[in-house]
Amino acid sequence: MKKKAKQPDSISTFLGPGASVDGTLEFQGTIRLDGKVTGNIKSTGGTLIVGEKAFVDAKIEVGIAVIMGEVQGTVDASDRIEVYPPGKVIGDIRAPIISIDEGGQFNGNCVMKNQETPSESKKGVRRLLGNAAKDEKNTG
Repeated sequence: MKKKAKQPDSISTFLGPGASVDGTLEFQGTIRLDGKVTGNIKSTGGTLIVGEKAFVDAKIEVGIAVIMGEVQGTVDASDRIEVYPPGKVIGDIRAPIISIDEGGQFNGNCVMKNQETPSESKKGVRRLLGNAAKDEKNTG
């Protein structure tokens, strides 16, 4: 019997619109970025959510990347990459599953690779996005 992947319950870390990081950002669980990050972002199996107000210029290595802001650099995801409008990726992406919704932008090279670990359900990530949108409305 296959074990079902554990769905994240909530965003464990939040970087707000007024914050910036220059260097290496390592995390576990789920992080939402709405500020500016330059450098490297790393997580083994974690979920990165790049909010609409975020600007990221980095080499990204995560489990899941959900992009709604601007990313310049490389995105390497062991599970999947999702780009939602007004999200923009300028650089190379690599994942077993890549989804770019209508209105999302991508300019670079794309490599579809074999999946390395069991994936979370898409429902779990959509639930996170819904909660993040509610949090954003409540904070301004």
